[in-house]
Amino acid sequence: MSDTNDNNKTNAPAIDLGQLVEGAGDGICVCDARGNIILWNAACERIFGFSREEAMGRSLDLIIPERQRQRHWDGYEKTMETGITRYGTTLLKVPSLHKDGHTISIAFTVSLLKGSDGKVNAIVAMVRDETERFQEERKLRARLAEAERMINSTGDAR
Repeated sequence: MSDTNDNNKTNAPAIDLGQLVEGAGDGICVCDARGNIILWNAACERIFGFSREEAMGRSLDLIIPERQRQRHWDGYEKTMETGITRYGTTLLKVPSLHKDGHTISIAFTVSLLKGSDGKVNAIVAMVRDETERFQEERKLRARLAEAERMINSTGDAR
């Protein structure tokens, strides 16, 4: 990655985009038009368990659960054809696969990268592992449902 500095007028230091991407706490994954991984940062390695070498050049199927793949690829292909994503800055929450086979819960946003011709040639995903939070929310919902059952059964006894 190259350094860039759009703030030359303010004499701001150049930003090393490579350091920015590698130092990010969230996973940054970029895929080409065919859905092959062309960038996989250190946080992606931590989140998904696949090293950069294992992920680079591979299909996103690497981390997409089988039951989600058709829906994913339908949307991916439509986005590549139209240059439009219906998600924009919406935070998406989906299951994903870890290298060891277990399912994790991720949240991510997407950004479209366009070539000089204006056509989308890559899609960026900024990913966060939400597994622990999702499990805690599930436990809280179960406790709430149990409390509501107890309140309703007490009310029925009157």
